[in-house]
Amino acid sequence: MLRFLHLSVVVLLSTTMLYGQLITTDPIFPRVTDEVTITFDATQGTGGLADCNCDVYVHTGIITNQSTSPSDWKNVQTSWGVANASWRMTPVPGEPNKYTYTISPSIQSYYNVGTGVTVEEMAFVFRNATGSLEGKGANGSDIYTPVFPADLPFSLVLLNPNQSSIVTNIGSTIPVDVATSEPASISILLNGTEVASADNALSLSHSILVNATGAQQVEVIADNGQEMQTIELSFAAASTPITADPPAGAKDGITELDDTSVHLQLFAPNKDFVYVIGSFNNYQLDDNFLMKRSTDGDTHWIEIEGLVPGQDYTFQYWVEGQIKIADPYSELVLDPNHDQFIPEVTWPNLPAYPGDKTDGIVTLLQFGAEEYEWQVNDFERPSKKDLVVYELLLRDFIARHDYKTLIDTLDYLDRLGINAIELMPINEFEGNNSWGYNPSFHGALDKYYGTPNDFKRFVDACHERGIAVIVDVVYNHAFSQSPLAQLYWNAAQFRPTPDNPWLNEFATHPFNVGYDFNHEKQATVDFTNQIMEYWLTEYRLDGFRFDLSKGFTQVNSGSNVGLWSNYDASRIEILKVYADKVWETTPGAYVILEHFGQNQEEKELAEYGEGMMLWGNFNFAYNQATMGYDGSNIAGMWHLDPSKGWGEPGLIGYMESHDEERIMYKNIAFGNSNGDYDVQELPTALERMALGEVFMFAIPGPKMMWQFAELGYDRSIFTCPNGTVNDGDDGCKLSPKPILWEYQDEPDRQRLYDITRGLIHLKTTYDVFETDDVFLNVAQSKWKVIHLNGDDMRVAAQGNFDVVPATLSFPFPTGGWWYEYFTGDSTFVNSPGDQVTLGPGEYRLYTDVRLEEPPGGFVTSTLDLVDDYFELFVAPNPANGPVRIGYSLPSTTDVQLDLFNIAGTPVRQLVRERQAAGQYAVDEQLELPPGTYILRMVAEGKVETQKIIITR
Repeated sequence: MLRFLHLSVVVLLSTTMLYGQLITTDPIFPRVTDEVTITFDATQGTGGLADCNCDVYVHTGIITNQSTSPSDWKNVQTSWGVANASWRMTPVPGEPNKYTYTISPSIQSYYNVGTGVTVEEMAFVFRNATGSLEGKGANGSDIYTPVFPADLPFSLVLLNPNQSSIVTNIGSTIPVDVATSEPASISILLNGTEVASADNALSLSHSILVNATGAQQVEVIADNGQEMQTIELSFAAASTPITADPPAGAKDGITELDDTSVHLQLFAPNKDFVYVIGSFNNYQLDDNFLMKRSTDGDTHWIEIEGLVPGQDYTFQYWVEGQIKIADPYSELVLDPNHDQFIPEVTWPNLPAYPGDKTDGIVTLLQFGAEEYEWQVNDFERPSKKDLVVYELLLRDFIARHDYKTLIDTLDYLDRLGINAIELMPINEFEGNNSWGYNPSFHGALDKYYGTPNDFKRFVDACHERGIAVIVDVVYNHAFSQSPLAQLYWNAAQFRPTPDNPWLNEFATHPFNVGYDFNHEKQATVDFTNQIMEYWLTEYRLDGFRFDLSKGFTQVNSGSNVGLWSNYDASRIEILKVYADKVWETTPGAYVILEHFGQNQEEKELAEYGEGMMLWGNFNFAYNQATMGYDGSNIAGMWHLDPSKGWGEPGLIGYMESHDEERIMYKNIAFGNSNGDYDVQELPTALERMALGEVFMFAIPGPKMMWQFAELGYDRSIFTCPNGTVNDGDDGCKLSPKPILWEYQDEPDRQRLYDITRGLIHLKTTYDVFETDDVFLNVAQSKWKVIHLNGDDMRVAAQGNFDVVPATLSFPFPTGGWWYEYFTGDSTFVNSPGDQVTLGPGEYRLYTDVRLEEPPGGFVTSTLDLVDDYFELFVAPNPANGPVRIGYSLPSTTDVQLDLFNIAGTPVRQLVRERQAAGQYAVDEQLELPPGTYILRMVAEGKVETQKIIITR
């Protein structure tokens, strides 16, 4: 009972503090059976409807026990942008900017609340008729007000002031208004002395005169004769902070000095004073926690003593009595709106948010936390040339979305052979359900994926397996919850102010999201460098992938995409500064850019310093090829191709990343066909996925693959939670996707895994895949050939991306014996000019040195497109006399059985007739010159081939 009472008070107090008098309710403690009148003050919050001279409409729903997040409104009763008279609010006479709306006849009835549903809050956004203007919370969030249970225990609520800590001026008055849920004796105390009281009352009001500087304490006590409730608040007419520079070498953020003290430092130019409020001072204003100010006025700092090692503390900066923020360099934060949805198994015993003390995000300081004991202290990163990166989104990879479970999954990835994992953003982002590109705290680990030590254990476990860990970082922008935004924020326009030290008021390039960093400002450079250094040292990361690095520019292109894409010397210098910082902190660390810039610019970045790497998106070209269409030039994936000409192998080529439509989805949805050969059939689509991978991994240079590509993940990137596909305006692109580990149980998908595994093994084992002696015939033709010439071995990759048979020219670089990697077959090539005929979707990967069996084992044929549809066989093979050719027909059909030499020239027609379903055998005396021949069978539009080796 007492626990529920405490929570009830916290919920209402938290709502009041968050939004002040943005909205009020009548009754003050609304139950689900009550009619409730909402009063909205348009001047509060974002102020987006202040003085709008317009009709104001309500948009509303409820948060229930079935909601999964604060944004998960249920039973929404209004439609956005519709001027429905029944949703129009009533102006309050004589009070401009105030509007009322009545939820009638009751909350339960208005929202059509079903049985078994508990209403926890009503949710609101206010708008004009079209929705072009909005009234929301000060930080741009939705507005909530609690709904109380019918058996609400005795409760006390603070109606005024609208926050628990107030900084004001001498001579001003502070109205204190409180209310109780039932008659009680109510007292208001100032610094321990009673200044107002009432007996058997439901409310009490009193105005306090501010007549001195320094912090003062107010306590409200309500007693109904059976139990007592209290509320504390503090106020101050700010003292002038001490002017003093921080100790030499002190960093912004949080620095633990010894076992009992910490140094806090905030860069906040043009801010006159800052208090620290936190669990160490009960979130009350206290002049002992007024931060000192540097002589240049830019930096505020304080040293706090008397802390207890191993204890959790929370705190905020209370800037000029107007802005409460967590530390911009927080390593962990607590979020009152989203932490409640983090499972206990992901973060056991997550510290409680101090909802009865403050509002907004707070810094969580785990003071003197026990250090993690690293097991691997001598990890050697894979070379860039050998790098095979596996990009994954933890949310959509494993159901528990935590590092502990990801560690258990490393055996699967280790078997696959990848040597680097790239995690999509894991720093604190807005909400829980996200890709992570909406950062709020760039230095804090997002709790939705697990604890800091769990993440360190993951990095350690990867290093034990020789796998590097790369993290996607977002330094192009911040979102509105970031303290860097909130410190200098135009609430009415919902954007940074012009004097923001880090963020542009308006983005300087056309693809920005969130709020654009100005990387030409020293404050931004200092912030980014310090954050990167922290991640590299604290978590021993092996590198970063910089999201939208092309946006690190102040060349204001507006909507001019072409200008943004031009060579930008300033952008290059910015990126060099950050790369130098990474390499200074962790020599050999990877610097990977999502750049997609002009080749001259990317070449300069790739050849600078230790060599940056740049994403190479070939999704369109490869998918055109795997679907069986034109437009599949993949030559640019090689860094030495004339279209590139880079001196370093810095291009990370890929067929898929998190951002593109899945190749297998398009194969199945849009694949080409010819007769009975149909790319849209699953086995064929999977085989063509393997064909594409052969021609990705055969090209020298680092490579990347997206999670589950090795199993042929075929759900659209636009798949919605209900299973539908919606590609309108990005549709459900960011929504969670099905996690389909059951793919491993399907033989065709497991075969793709084995093919991928074999290709990665080749790439990471043999030096020939690093050679610069490369021949590429991979342009517009639907058949493709790659030759790699190394000191100890040569490689010939051959593939037919067409949906009809194709004859390949110059399939081998030299004559002699060649060994097919996947099947173990061998063939003797008389001349590199000999032609090879491949069936649709067929591929071969030859080496001139016989290799060990692939990790996944040999396969019978790389053209096993229809599960050996005709059961075609030849015996004996090799042969030096009579042979028997056998096959099976599932239905009556026209049959063509032909023999070709290795050049693709027809040698003999064996069968030309229509045959009924059944088993067949053809006996032939093959008096032919020694060599390799191709037996090809065509029936029902399907093609199967088999090699025949003639000896003498």
